Amino acid sequence: MSKRALITGITGQDGAYLARHLLASGYTIYGTYRRSSAARLWRLEELGIAEGVTLVPMELLEFSNILRTIEQVRPDEIYNLAAQSFVGLSFEQPIYTGDVNALGAARLLEAIRVLQPGIKFYQASTSEMFGKAQEIPQTERTPFYPRSPYGVAKLYAHWATVNYREAYGVHASSGILFNHESPLRGLEFVTRKITAGLARIRHGQQEAIELGDLHARRDWGFADDYVNGICLMMQQPAADDYVLATGVTHSVREFFERAAAAAGFDVAWEGEGAETRGIDRRKGRVIASVRSDLYRPAEVDHLIGSADKAQARLGWRPNVRFEQLVDMMVQTDMDRVSRGTLRW
Repeated sequence: MSKRALITGITGQDGAYLARHLLASGYTIYGTYRRSSAARLWRLEELGIAEGVTLVPMELLEFSNILRTIEQVRPDEIYNLAAQSFVGLSFEQPIYTGDVNALGAARLLEAIRVLQPGIKFYQASTSEMFGKAQEIPQTERTPFYPRSPYGVAKLYAHWATVNYREAYGVHASSGILFNHESPLRGLEFVTRKITAGLARIRHGQQEAIELGDLHARRDWGFADDYVNGICLMMQQPAADDYVLATGVTHSVREFFERAAAAAGFDVAWEGEGAETRGIDRRKGRVIASVRSDLYRPAEVDHLIGSADKAQARLGWRPNVRFEQLVDMMVQTDMDRVSRGTLRW
């Protein structure tokens, strides 16, 4: 009999890749979505797995709904990927972000404790919990210092996961994932904003891309690599917490330059700070400009992770390099614009 997995946030980037991994391993997949919003299935459809997933309406803000869903599905494993996942928006919606990202995870854990403590649980933690990094690189033992309501809420969920593991013996693991991107990333994130924007500029559908802090640095990897790490965590006999990262950082400016080159532009920069503009040398036009209001109220300093523990215990390491990732995202968005299938 196949194992049953319940994935919250299945319509997102990580949820879609995770569903594909688990389906390939013979799992029966149930994915949750909110009744108040139409299920966005384009990622599942693009991966060709939409027909293999059973969608279940569930609200992370409502404990009784969570209980009923778990009773009906009877999952062997629960993967909590659902969240208010945009860091910038969390400054505008801190209470909602906390209710979903922090208490949503706590409700799932409590439901497992009440109904069936043998269910395995995965919590999607984040490098944003490190925030104002206390050491470089960051490991599982690095002190946390979140710099956004998003990071604060995720930290609550992370420690709740540890607590239920230690207090009640739940097989509850957290993946502290550093930034991971893909062609399935949402357009509200700077990476897809850049690659989709450049594709639209290339095809005459957009003038320029507005950006925030070009000097912000991130440890960027490929989402599908990281989802493979999640699967490895959940197959361990004992639950634990793991950092997944590449150990290499790049700035937003570097990401833009690589993406622009892949899209056929030759970028030169003019000005400083909020006056910075990116000029395409070939046509002498502005294709990027900086807006100070797009800066975060509190930016993280230097996020770069060490995945030594995951490599030693799980045998995990990233396969896709930064340059390959950026090129992949640009090419996919160029193809989408050409076919008229880019979801904007």
